Amino acid sequence: MKKSERIQYKTLFLSDIHLGTPDSKVDELIDFLKLTHCKRLVLNGDIVDGWQLKRGSSWTDKHTKLVRTVLKKMEKEDVEVIYLRGNHDDILERFLPINFGKLIIEQEYVHQTAHGDYLVVHGDGFDAVTTSCKFIAELGSVGYELLLRLNRLYNKWRNWQGKEYFSLSKAVKAKVKSAVSFVGRYEEQLQNLARARGCVGIICGHIHSPADKKIGNIHYLNSGDWVESLTAIAEHHDGRFEVIEYTEFKKQFPSETPKSDKDASGDGGSAVEDTEESMVAAMA
Repeated sequence: MKKSERIQYKTLFLSDIHLGTPDSKVDELIDFLKLTHCKRLVLNGDIVDGWQLKRGSSWTDKHTKLVRTVLKKMEKEDVEVIYLRGNHDDILERFLPINFGKLIIEQEYVHQTAHGDYLVVHGDGFDAVTTSCKFIAELGSVGYELLLRLNRLYNKWRNWQGKEYFSLSKAVKAKVKSAVSFVGRYEEQLQNLARARGCVGIICGHIHSPADKKIGNIHYLNSGDWVESLTAIAEHHDGRFEVIEYTEFKKQFPSETPKSDKDASGDGGSAVEDTEESMVAAMA
């Protein structure tokens, strides 16, 4: 596809792709990247899931193809790529910062706009479970992985019945009280961080919950994930920010054949609450 035929953005923000896991929607993301053009691509953490790879998960040719797609955009389209470490790819932290020309790997990034600065961080530093109780966080990650396996089986049955994709994990998050309160505390803490840094907004990931809203006087943006939500944050050339959802985005290209037949779509507390919160942060 020619550059002129793609959707043009100034900046794209992606997070929580979790390469190296069977639930990473790699085909859809490659398709999305091929249908878009941007000047800067910000990969906001948990791009590679080192936790699951360490537990024996497999890296596939499709995952390599996504890496090549990003490198090709750097080489052929002169796209600047900023990679921020997450907690699942925290092995990078010992080497930061790294500058390979068009590829910069950092802990965090300040994104400048005409309306003010936006602080870009993965967000795991504001998840008390991840920072203080890594064992519980990893336990929650295992639980989330099992839930996703169950989700795959359940949605195969729904597909056979002619029904739409249904996310079990989103349903669990909506029902679990501590999950709801965890997200609220997480958003509030990041809002406070942005204000303390003199920024007008914050762009994060980590909790797999896409969002675009004002919290007080701070613009809060969460890029979601490419496991279930299949979302990105786009900065338009006129300065607007928008949450892009892949299935809606794809409707702009009715003649395009789908690339895959995959289904797409803090503080202390009790041990049970901590485990629930780590399930919410899931791949966090």
